[in-house]
Amino acid sequence: MQNNLCSALGIAYPIFQGGMAWISDAKLAAAVSEAGGLGVIAAGHAPAEYVQEQIKLAKSLTKKPLGVNIMLLSPHAEDVAKVLADEEIDVIITGAGNPAKHMETWRHSKIIPVVASTALAKMMARSGAFAVIAEGAESGGHIGELSTMALVPQVSDAVDIPVIAAGGIGDGRGAAAAFMLGAAGIQVGTRFLLATECSVHRNYKDMVLKAKDIDTIATGKRLGHPVRALKNTFSREFAKREYDSNISNEELEKFGEGALKRSAIDGDVASGCFMAGQISGMLKKEQTAAEIIAEIFTEMQTQANGVIKQWAK
Repeated sequence: MQNNLCSALGIAYPIFQGGMAWISDAKLAAAVSEAGGLGVIAAGHAPAEYVQEQIKLAKSLTKKPLGVNIMLLSPHAEDVAKVLADEEIDVIITGAGNPAKHMETWRHSKIIPVVASTALAKMMARSGAFAVIAEGAESGGHIGELSTMALVPQVSDAVDIPVIAAGGIGDGRGAAAAFMLGAAGIQVGTRFLLATECSVHRNYKDMVLKAKDIDTIATGKRLGHPVRALKNTFSREFAKREYDSNISNEELEKFGEGALKRSAIDGDVASGCFMAGQISGMLKKEQTAAEIIAEIFTEMQTQANGVIKQWAK
């Protein structure tokens, strides 16, 4: 499925794989790119050496376009930013900060910030961003206030650059809805957790596969950076402590330190933070990255044809 976004990025399908810290590594990114989407390596809070190693590994696995997601509030952000410039990565996706000061350094890349409001989308467009990812609160990981259904059309109306919809998209129905809302592409995270090429801990995949529709919880609003994750001992305890006035913000931050790594690397089902989106309850199988992408767009076409036939009655 080709459109202008695909032509500009050199990809076959308008789908990005979400940059999930401790999860989106070279192997997964390369598999998604080979399948025709945009594979994305997550820098997270990793040091620059790790990010460069993953980029080089991914480039050895595919010659197709690749992206890197950089968290600008990471203590390693400046060093990672230099690596991205040196490696001339195809697409740089930014979160948790304003990439304006890096625009010139990253001039060989297409810069796509993640936004959760129209104001931020407009700011990024003025700064020279190639596109923006409008990520709704249905997403796993760090979230904003607005749902995808409300956010995507408003951002699409607010800016003249491509908008990629993210949050709550896991099948052809979600993809069709995103394009109807004005998106030029979609970003999918949680479903790619179940890709056979994803090396996240087996317990993480099993948590997603067993999840029901109401099995995620958003915590951390008190700290200014809410996170959506699957319900478990850790997330329930975090929610309890968040509303305890006797616990300081510093203590709450400390309680959450390392929780994502404990889930993704160690598979600690009790004290890990299993970030996942609200679509977890509809995901019931593991597939290759290529199968996931093909199924989403085949379903989308079928869904679109069905709607057209219904309108024609």
